[in-house]
Amino acid sequence: MSHSPNRLLATVFGAVYLVVGALGFTASMGVGFFATNGGLLLGIFEVNAFHNVAHIIIGAALLIAGISGVPAARGANTVVGAAYLVLGVVGLFIVNTAFNILALNAPDHILHFASAVILLGVGLGADRATRRVTA
Repeated sequence: MSHSPNRLLATVFGAVYLVVGALGFTASMGVGFFATNGGLLLGIFEVNAFHNVAHIIIGAALLIAGISGVPAARGANTVVGAAYLVLGVVGLFIVNTAFNILALNAPDHILHFASAVILLGVGLGADRATRRVTA
């Protein structure tokens, strides 16, 4: 795993997102499942139960892919990175609306964009198969 940036990133991000998802339930106690305003995780990230479940699912997918092998890790990093990029953009427009079912706030957007850049950068750029050209 140490020789593959994709496997390492997927495993680390997967474990972190699993922990964040689990911890989020302590911050969102008493908040509705799809509430547009959530409890504060680490004092800055708004979360509701749906947001926590999403983190757990994403964390599990990344962790399993990271453990499985390079192709799975590359695919998961790319797909999750693209999803976070879309969520980052959409999130900017749904804050303070009834469509904000993940209880997103500005720090969430920053984290989603940062995750997207890192996951997409590694997913699309690392562990690429190289062809050997023989003369």
